[in-house]
Amino acid sequence: MTHDVEETLDPDDWKAMRALGHRMLDDALDYIGTLRDRPVWQHAPPEVKAHFDGVPPHGPEHPDEIYQEYRDYILPYQLGNSHPRFWGWIAGSGTVMGMYAEMLASSMDAVSGAFSFMSNNYVESQVIGWCKAMLGYPMTASGLLTSGCSASNLIALAAARNTKAGFDLRNEGMQNAKKKMTLYCSDEAHSSLQKAVELLGFGNDALRRIPVNDHLQIDLAALEARIKEDRADGFHPVCIIGAAGTTNTGAVDDLHALADISTKEGCWFHVDGAFGAWAAIAPESRHLVAGMERADSLAFDLHKWMYLQYPVGCVLIRDAELHRRAFSLTPTYLAHGEGDRGLTGVDLPWLDDYGFELSRGFHALKAWMTIKEQGTEKYGRLIQQNIEQAHYLARLVEAAPELELALPVSLNIVNFRYKKPGMNDERLDHLNKQIELHLQEEGIAVPSSVTIRGRRYLHIAITNHRSRKEDFDLLVREVIRAGNSMA
Repeated sequence: MTHDVEETLDPDDWKAMRALGHRMLDDALDYIGTLRDRPVWQHAPPEVKAHFDGVPPHGPEHPDEIYQEYRDYILPYQLGNSHPRFWGWIAGSGTVMGMYAEMLASSMDAVSGAFSFMSNNYVESQVIGWCKAMLGYPMTASGLLTSGCSASNLIALAAARNTKAGFDLRNEGMQNAKKKMTLYCSDEAHSSLQKAVELLGFGNDALRRIPVNDHLQIDLAALEARIKEDRADGFHPVCIIGAAGTTNTGAVDDLHALADISTKEGCWFHVDGAFGAWAAIAPESRHLVAGMERADSLAFDLHKWMYLQYPVGCVLIRDAELHRRAFSLTPTYLAHGEGDRGLTGVDLPWLDDYGFELSRGFHALKAWMTIKEQGTEKYGRLIQQNIEQAHYLARLVEAAPELELALPVSLNIVNFRYKKPGMNDERLDHLNKQIELHLQEEGIAVPSSVTIRGRRYLHIAITNHRSRKEDFDLLVREVIRAGNSMA
C-alpha cells in the first residue's frame, strides 16, 4: 500500500502549538515559583495507576488534551525533590536555567559523544574542565559527563580493572585472570559499587567491605590487614575505594591515608564523591574532603549537591590514556580524524572513547548555562549554607528533650530520632518509621530513614538550595508533634 501524501511529525498548526508551548512554560514557572505553597509530596491514588493501563492510541489525540492529561495525572504526583522541605535520600532540587537548558537541548535533539567537531562536545569539554578546576583535580586528567554516579563508578572501576589486571583483559577476558582480583571499600559504601563490580565480572565476593571506626570512616588498620591476608591467600588486590560523603551519614574517609595505602599496595585509588565532593568549593569546608585530589579516579554527581536537573554526573580519571584504553573502540562507520577541511588537528577526542555509551544526550548544557548564570563563588556559598543548616538542625535536635542525634554532623546530613522514656529500641524503630511516613504522606516534609548501629533514624540530607532555617524549625516541631501523638 502506497501513499501519495508524505507525512511528518511536525505540527499541522504551528500557531496553536506555539501558544501551547508558551502556556507550558508559564505553567512550569508558576509551578516552581509556588513550590512552598504546596505539599511536598502527594501520593498517586489508585485511579492514577489505573489511568495508565491500556493500549497505545491508534489515532492522534489533540495536543491540548494531552497536556491537560499531564496536568491532571502526572504533574501532581512527583517525588517532590524540588520542594524546599525535601531532604529524603539524597536528591537535588533543579534550577530554572537548568530547565531552560533541557528545553533547548531537546529542541535540537542534541547528540553528544561522537562527532567531536560539534559545539556540544566543546561545551562538555569545558564543563569537565570546570569540574577539575573547582575540585582541585589535575587539569591533565580526562573526564566524561554521565547519567550519574552509578555510571561514573562503573566507568572508573572498569579503568581500574583493566589497568591493574596485569594482562590484556579486553582481549582475553576475566576468565584468563591468573588470580582473583579484589577491591576494598567501607561497609558504609554505596550499593552502586556492588552493582559495578558485579557487572564488571569481579563478583560480589571480590568487594571486601571493611568495618568502620567510631566516626563511620573506613578502618585503616582493618583495611591493611585484609589486603595482607588476601595477598597471602593468593588474591590480587587492585583497587581501594574511598567515600567522600557516605549516603547514610555523610562520613568522609581519611582520603590522604587511603591514597598512601593505595600507593604502597600498588592499588588504584577511586573516590566515590557522589555528593560530598562538592564540599571542595566551599572555602570553609574544603578541608573535609582533603586528599580527594590524589585519587586515580573520582566520581560525583551534579544533580545532587550542584542542584541541577536529573540526570547529570561526572567521572574524572587522572591518567587520560589509561581511561581511553579501557573504552576506545572505533568501527569503520565511525572512523574519525580523517576530515578534508583542515580540522583533523584541532578536533577534540571523541567522548564516546571514554565511556560505554555511544548515544548520549546533551547533559552538559544545563551545567554550562547554570554555572555561568550563578558563578562558582555563589555555588560555594550555597554548599556552605547547606552545611550550616545541618549544624543548625543538629542544635535544634540537641535542644529538644524528645529528640536525639545518632552522631555528630560531619557534612550536610543529620540523623536523629524521636525518643520516649521507657520505650524500647524496637518500638522506637517502629515509631520513627511511622513518623517518617506521616511527614511524607501529609506533605509536610520528606525525610527518609536509615539504620545506624542497628537503630532506625530519620535521615535529613540537605542538598536543597531552596531550604531555609524556618523549614528546619517546622520539621522539628512536626516530628515532636507526631511522636507525641503516636507514642
